[in-house]
Parts: sequence; C-alpha cells; structure tokens
Amino acid sequence: MTEEHHHRPHHAAPDTGPRLAPLSEDGWDPFTRELLAPIPRDADGHLANVFTTLVRHPALFRHFLPFGSYLLREGRLPDRIRELLILRTACNTRAGYEWGRHVPLARAAGVTDEEIERVGAGPDAKGWTPADARLLRAADELHRDARLSAATWSALAADHDEAQLIEITMLVGQYHMVAFFLNSAGTRLEPGYETETLPGPTGPGADAAKGAHADA
Repeated sequence: MTEEHHHRPHHAAPDTGPRLAPLSEDGWDPFTRELLAPIPRDADGHLANVFTTLVRHPALFRHFLPFGSYLLREGRLPDRIRELLILRTACNTRAGYEWGRHVPLARAAGVTDEEIERVGAGPDAKGWTPADARLLRAADELHRDARLSAATWSALAADHDEAQLIEITMLVGQYHMVAFFLNSAGTRLEPGYETETLPGPTGPGADAAKGAHADA
C-alpha cells in the first residue's frame, strides 16, 4: 500500500436506495395482506417500511410480529422506560430508522425534547436522574458486553421486579436485532419521520462508527 493510498480521503458511497425495497401494496398476495392487516397505518394510509420490507420473509414475519408487538404494546416496562432504552439502542447501533420512528413514541411517553437530545450523550451526561442514567448504562453494557454488570443489575433490581429485569435485556436485544435488519436492508424513513436526526456517536470508537456507517 502506498503512502498516498493509505491517506486517501474517505468518501461516502453514493446513495443508491435501499438494498431491499418495501413491498408495494399492489404486490401483496392474500397471505401478505393477512399478515399486515393488524398493523396500524401511518397518517398517510401507508404501513411503515419496516413491516413492508420484513414481510418479504412472510414465515419469519408471522413469528416476529407477536413478540415485537408484545414488547412494544403489552410489556411490563413503563412506556417512558421502554422508549429510553430503544432510543439509546438506536444510537448505539446507528439505526437512523429506529431512531426516527421512536422519537415520536418517546415524546408521547413523556420523554422531553431536551432528554431525547441528551440520549445521544449517554448515561454520564448531566441532567439525568439516577434511575434514567441506570437505564442508559444498561443499554450500553448490553451493547458492549452482551451482559449487565453486577453493579447495574443490582441497581436496576432496586426499581424493577424480576419480570421487568428480564424484559430490559430482551427489549434491548430485540431492538438490536431490528437495527441489524434495518441497517443492512437500507430501510428508509417515511415522509414526516426523516426530520428526526440520529445524534452523532459519542465515546470511544465514535470516529470509527461514523466512518463505518458512511459506507452503508
């Protein structure tokens, strides 16, 4: 490798659209329509791209939807806690689609705009309550280490029962899985959601994360 090549400026790849396009409604067969029927539509009458893309694997989609819906709508965690964990996971995985779709849900759950902006700065940012900082730290530990530290588990156990502790780990894992799919498929945010910009990465490895996702 020449010195010139080694220091060649990095440029983002041109935008060529998603790798997997959402399945257009006029292409839905009866089974696809049945699978998508329970999902609420956006204000414009369309379904979110995450669903119309993932349904390209209908057998997987049929099993995925009940689990994801349970965590989102029927889980044991309060809405605000759930959305803080999801937003931090979206930051950690650089999942812009996940972030854009969940910012409105976070607002509806009582997370303020100041707090939403602060999520990107992580658990050590000034302004978090100790309980909120513990949640963001839990999301970070699961992302980095695939486990909660003894200290974080003990601290969370003071505020949450056993079922909620289980759900915290499963929720973060679920939204990592969804982020892997969204980022790899290149799923695009729908009109009205793309204004919610994913905060830049912070902490060790931030520059590497920016560079890696410039290639996506």
